[in-house]
Amino acid sequence: MNGRGRIAVDSLLTALAPVVWGSTYLVTTEFLPPDRPLLASLARALPAGLILLALSRTLPTGVWWWRSLVLGTLNIGAFFYLLFVAAYLLPGGVAALVLTIQPVIVLALSSLLLSERIRPAHLLACLLGAVGVGLLVVGPEAALDPIGVLAGVAAAISMGTGLVLTKRWGRPEGVGLLGVTGWQLTAGGMVLLPVTLLVEGVPSTISAVELAGFAYMSLICALLSYVLWFRGLERLPTLAVSFLSFASPVTATLLGYLVLHETLTPIQGAGAAAAIGAVLLVQLTAHRPPPRRAPKRRASSVVGARSGGFRDESPHDL
Repeated sequence: MNGRGRIAVDSLLTALAPVVWGSTYLVTTEFLPPDRPLLASLARALPAGLILLALSRTLPTGVWWWRSLVLGTLNIGAFFYLLFVAAYLLPGGVAALVLTIQPVIVLALSSLLLSERIRPAHLLACLLGAVGVGLLVVGPEAALDPIGVLAGVAAAISMGTGLVLTKRWGRPEGVGLLGVTGWQLTAGGMVLLPVTLLVEGVPSTISAVELAGFAYMSLICALLSYVLWFRGLERLPTLAVSFLSFASPVTATLLGYLVLHETLTPIQGAGAAAAIGAVLLVQLTAHRPPPRRAPKRRASSVVGARSGGFRDESPHDL
């Protein structure tokens, strides 16, 4: 398989993660106990993390104890809680689209922490995404709860920061992908555990439907999807991975139409189109190598030329 083929396969596999995440909003409102974002976050993260730890049989060492805690909080603990708050308070497609400011965060942090070059196409894509979210949020839809919108924005900031730090730190030598994914999910779950017990407590009863919802969240929306997500982050540019998250609002919107009979206003539809168009622009440019700069002429060559000596002028010098 050639380079482009590998990139296409890696992109498709990575995009499966946000496609699955797009179902979070439907499952939350239809299958989980109402008004329990902390419990939903805990049940999604901790069981998946413990399963991966058991499979990998690997624990962090050295600096990876605190790094796992930081990444687990940003990518899992704080992100899951804020995501579920948005899911409880906003329609699925709207909640997913609010999170599309994440690539803007990733673009800025990638330039600062990863020394990745910002291209005009990247800025245009971020502008398209921001305009799309702006059109969506200012629409007349009554369900745009301000707390839900703020939670969605905060979730995007948390995940965007965690994404860049995950790329910067990589993973320790000799530790597999299942191991580091398990570290983050477990750390995020452990952060959520005491807060959940203090604030929400444990429900007295859980129905079979709710149990199935929790199992889906943990095994599919966490364990499987995060392994694919972090795998893609190792193989693809950070910004390209971030923009693949637009698959989440597409899935959420389709499920909202098909299952919950939600509707979007024309203004919000235009915002969705602008936001989804941004990912196409990035995928077309993110994998292109930056243009090569011609090397500077050596001082000795210049001296030789001035003194009449022979100088081999290669194409790079012209």
